[in-house]
Amino acid sequence: MTDGKRRVLVTGATRGLGLEIARAFAREGAAVALNGRDRDLLEAHAARLRDAGCSAAALVGDLVAEPEDIVRRTSDVLGGLDVVVHAASLRDRRPTEALDGAAFAALLDVNLTAAYRLARAALPLLQQSRAGRLIFVTSIAARIARAPDPAYTASKGGLEALTRSLAVEFGSDTLTVNAIAPGWFVTDPNRTMAEDPRVQAFVDVRIPLRRWGRPEELAPAALFLGSPAASFVNGITLTVDGGMSAQM
Repeated sequence: MTDGKRRVLVTGATRGLGLEIARAFAREGAAVALNGRDRDLLEAHAARLRDAGCSAAALVGDLVAEPEDIVRRTSDVLGGLDVVVHAASLRDRRPTEALDGAAFAALLDVNLTAAYRLARAALPLLQQSRAGRLIFVTSIAARIARAPDPAYTASKGGLEALTRSLAVEFGSDTLTVNAIAPGWFVTDPNRTMAEDPRVQAFVDVRIPLRRWGRPEELAPAALFLGSPAASFVNGITLTVDGGMSAQM
């Protein structure tokens, strides 16, 4: 680590859950690289964090096209790598009959294949760290399904399985691999749903806390899994869903 700071890469940091996770690490004193494809947004987010006294850099890059290059550039900018949080994700809510093979493969490219390639490139650097942490953001959709959403559900199930596999293969005293499974959080893509009284009626019945999650409520889970406090936590998926997946 450089000057005692954890060096953190967060993908999908343009908005939503990824952005909140990046902000949380930066505010906790980490040196953070925010990755996404929208240069203007990323640079604005990084600039605001720096104005607040945090260490943050915008790292523009397409995860499907260049995950290995993203890892290399992050290491160059931060002087190494201690934590990777893969929060980038794509969703295509279409039923099976409307989702052809190409569309299914395109979603898996982002949600699963790019995650594997990113991890493969980052693992040697994380192994060099005194406290390497690889964290995937999956979904409660990895274990429970809601139609119609076959591609997303399959990709998140695969990502959760990949978490376990890498944890078994690479877990050590200095490296852990874990995942976070968010439930229903209010982010830009689903804000309209969150404001729909009919959806809220479903939430009242289905989620014990009777509300949507706020993006800042997911970030502490990432901070924990990315910290020395989680040194004996390996291969798990930490569910943050207000009790949704616990209720029949």
